[in-house]
Amino acid sequence: MAEVISAELRQVLRRLKLSPILETLPERLQLARQQKLPYQDFLELVLADEVARRDRIGGDLRARAAHLDPAMRLELWDDTTTVNFDRQLWNELCTLRFLEEPVGVLILGPVGVGKTMLASCLGHIACRRRHSVHFSRADQALKRLKAARLDATYEQELRRLLRVDLLVLDDFALEALDATETHDFYQVVVERHRRASTILTSNREPQEWLAMMADPMLAQSAVDRIVNSAYELVLEGESYRSRQKPGRGSR
Repeated sequence: MAEVISAELRQVLRRLKLSPILETLPERLQLARQQKLPYQDFLELVLADEVARRDRIGGDLRARAAHLDPAMRLELWDDTTTVNFDRQLWNELCTLRFLEEPVGVLILGPVGVGKTMLASCLGHIACRRRHSVHFSRADQALKRLKAARLDATYEQELRRLLRVDLLVLDDFALEALDATETHDFYQVVVERHRRASTILTSNREPQEWLAMMADPMLAQSAVDRIVNSAYELVLEGESYRSRQKPGRGSR
């Protein structure tokens, strides 16, 4: 038998901005009667539903603001893939304790093995836990910083990369960095070092990054800070992208 919610209760919930509780309230009322829940337990159950709903909405809003792909969440990772990596380390990273230290994360491996997917998964987890996150391809972030010099918004653009709890730079060192980009990358690394966590994904080993940057001294200084203050997750195996091919799931 469906529980009837009075007009008076609906009005009170609207005034308190708690109308979404009405979506699950009939089921919760029925459960409370069946299990003879004490009033306090029933109230905790109903309010816990609302907290979970708000956390979910807040996490989704933060993920959109962070420019995270909604299709790259942990629950959507295909665990039957033959991509190999240290699962114990991955489970540790998913706790986000690295944000508390704070230290960085390097996700390394050949093209297509799922580096971006795993980095995005960590970003989504961070958003759900109320952390601020920014995701960008490394080359695009550095190009935005360079362009910001032309309209006097450089400091604003730089702060956007520095102030977040978690910065995710995807496909780092895919292309060579010129002198300006090398300087800006150095600035980001130095300012965030031991202050906030950064995730870098790359097809290249960190020692290969040195040859990709224009200023050897700045490159060495940045890479040394990164390597000595980051977890390193190495992926190996077949391309993960083949599992995301349209129509594959319907075969």
